[in-house]
Amino acid sequence: MNSNNFLLPATILGIIGCNQPIKKPERPNIILIMGDDIGYSDIGCYGSEINTPNLDYLAQNGLRFRTFYNAAKSEPSRSLLLTGLYQGDDRSLNIASVLRQNGYYTMHAGKEHFFKWVPESCYAVNAFDTSFYYWAINQYLIPPDSMFKNPFYLHGKKLSIDKMLTGPNSFYKTDVETNYALAFLEEARKRNKPFFLYLAYNAAHFPLQAMPEDIAKYRGKYKEGWDVIRQRRYERMRAMGLLTEKYKLSPPSSNINKYRGHPKGDEEIRAKIPLYRPWISLTEKEKDELDLEMAVYAAMIDRMDQNIGRIIQWLKKNNLFENTVIMYLSDNGACPYDSNRDFDHPPGGADSYRSLCAAWANMGNTPFKYFKQFGHEGGCHTHFIVHWPAQIAGGTFTDEPGHITDIFPTLLDIADCKYPETTGTLPTIPLHGKSLLPVFKGGIRDTLNEFMSGHTENFRMFRSGDWKIVRSNGEKWELYHLAEDPSEINNLAEKMPEKVVEIEQKYLQFINARGIHQ
Repeated sequence: MNSNNFLLPATILGIIGCNQPIKKPERPNIILIMGDDIGYSDIGCYGSEINTPNLDYLAQNGLRFRTFYNAAKSEPSRSLLLTGLYQGDDRSLNIASVLRQNGYYTMHAGKEHFFKWVPESCYAVNAFDTSFYYWAINQYLIPPDSMFKNPFYLHGKKLSIDKMLTGPNSFYKTDVETNYALAFLEEARKRNKPFFLYLAYNAAHFPLQAMPEDIAKYRGKYKEGWDVIRQRRYERMRAMGLLTEKYKLSPPSSNINKYRGHPKGDEEIRAKIPLYRPWISLTEKEKDELDLEMAVYAAMIDRMDQNIGRIIQWLKKNNLFENTVIMYLSDNGACPYDSNRDFDHPPGGADSYRSLCAAWANMGNTPFKYFKQFGHEGGCHTHFIVHWPAQIAGGTFTDEPGHITDIFPTLLDIADCKYPETTGTLPTIPLHGKSLLPVFKGGIRDTLNEFMSGHTENFRMFRSGDWKIVRSNGEKWELYHLAEDPSEINNLAEKMPEKVVEIEQKYLQFINARGIHQ
């Protein structure tokens, strides 16, 4: 048989091809995961000894940003993340609403926390197709009196513990958040639509509570102390190529925040907590107590990573992993607040309400100084991981800086959506960030890198190119040249007062152009 008898002329093939409808590529699914009060170096792929194999896997097969900024505190970071605005009003939109209008099934599992300017239309119950959430903070284990700090909600209705998806194990909030995320994902799969999941873990925000088996993994590992382990993290970060030689290990930081130090009462005990002390100066009893404190914190991060692994496995099981963009970041640096209620109950259990001390938080923010709320790099410089097999080469780093307001326009680009020109009868506010998609593809953005962070004007920072001004406690501007001093060790303000004035003028132009109130 002559096989040529079965060959159609090229012209006919061309005509047939032209008449066939061109199938549009499937739009990727999107999962945006946020950790809470987790420092820059608190996950394995950014230098930590804490076991985070699932985040490490995403990083090793994805893109890591060396420099990415959040808003240094919970409610501003979440407000900026979901609206794409430094400051907005009733014209603000939640990214979930826009994706929803463009055919995505949208889901929120976990924490909700906004500034007052964020309209109710942006809240989870209104912006997402489905949601499980609580406001700001909650215990991880069921309290002895069963009274949680804030109620849980499912689809806008209060949810009692006995009605929750707790699974075969005892209640642990990080597990429950993931249980709902997985239930929502299963519903999205059945609908055969692209999906957007916002998974906002509360880990590792205080209170320090963890499962006993997770605490046991780390008990005793922190008796070397914060000085030794901080140095080791720094060396590991250098060795993995995350930090260049320009990054120096900043001197140890104490909590100098005059607005959030420690509450009144028990001054003899509490006075120690905001202040750094060399580990060698502590008693053996203190070392043991602080080892437990850090072990619980590490266990909380470990458990979060285990749950991220559950999400990854679900995606792989359902053949959705390759077509899903996964992003992970933290809302601010590690937290030095003394929010301890009492010292009668050690951290870890359901009867405790304890927070991390400043010295451990400082270690979490290696190599930077200061903490959550500060505009210094320790407060606003987060790890940021993006995993997207279809577009991102694995195991790469980028020196291109980014900002949390950039995520909204990036998701629009990924989903091939346009930002609405109006909301109701009002014009929308133009987005303040710029898409990171060129960076994901190995390029750079053709835009001046100007970013603002820090919680309130008292802790404001503004970066313009390589120059940065920052203040603490409402005091004078400090000045740093980040290209040469990314760890902010050499304050140049007194040597270069004219540069401070220049950058401050740019800052004022920046906030005025965006309608930001000081």
